[in-house]
Amino acid sequence: MTSLRFMLYQLRRNPLSIIGIVIILTFIIIAIFAPIIAPPPEGHIDPYMIPRDGYSPIPKPPNEEHLFGTTEGQYDIFYGVIWGTRSAFRVGLIVIGVVLVVGIVLGSLAGYFGGIIDEIIMRITDIFLAFPILILAMAITVALGPSPDNVIIALIIASWPSYARLIRGDILAVREEDYVEAARGMGGSHLRIITRHILPNSIYPTLVMASLDIGAVVLYAAALSFLGLGAQPGYVDWGQMISFSRNWIVGPPGNPLAYWYTVTIPGLFILLFVLGWNLLGDAFRDILDPRLSRK
Repeated sequence: MTSLRFMLYQLRRNPLSIIGIVIILTFIIIAIFAPIIAPPPEGHIDPYMIPRDGYSPIPKPPNEEHLFGTTEGQYDIFYGVIWGTRSAFRVGLIVIGVVLVVGIVLGSLAGYFGGIIDEIIMRITDIFLAFPILILAMAITVALGPSPDNVIIALIIASWPSYARLIRGDILAVREEDYVEAARGMGGSHLRIITRHILPNSIYPTLVMASLDIGAVVLYAAALSFLGLGAQPGYVDWGQMISFSRNWIVGPPGNPLAYWYTVTIPGLFILLFVLGWNLLGDAFRDILDPRLSRK
């Protein structure tokens, strides 16, 4: 069975994976065509700042001018969630891309060479793992100052240890295999043995974890923005948009759902984005798991 046929076969076995792919493809289309779906107003300098229609603290309900209504401060919700898709992809892909590289390099060094190198890297890893990711990211963001770039840096610093530990464990299970010993006996360099023989047979769990963690990273970034540690006010960020609704979750007496759109719409975008990556991670697991038969 060819690789393509195997991939299609595995996807057919898990229809939820197809739903995840559809969700992520939809978000990709939204991110690519954001300038067409929600064009910046004429004279708007920075497209990543949400246009506002006044300064009133009372949100406006959905109408012809603002399809999803406005938040407090009159930030347009439709514009914010559409362009916020780009911010979500930026945070998720940059953080996971960097921690993958760092985790693979350090985990490979620790798992392959062992000894003092393994001890040093793993003890440093243990120090970072002693702190919950969100708490450590909050501390780093406070130290660096609130900004989207500092949120990315904080999440990278807080997230790489789990990848280093995971890839190290998989390499420990592979490095004593016969084909690795044969490569050593033939005089292969350490770099060649790691990149050509060990990593291809041990990296799949790490890739699956990365696909699952993209949604988690975006969720952490939204939490930091909700707490006021992310972007400046008005930046296209789903977490910050939910923070604008904290005073309007419950409406006035007699109409408690009057401002439902302020929290529901940004929250729904976060929910679907995270759900899509989780379902896509299941698809990657089914496709990439070398233990599954391809006959």
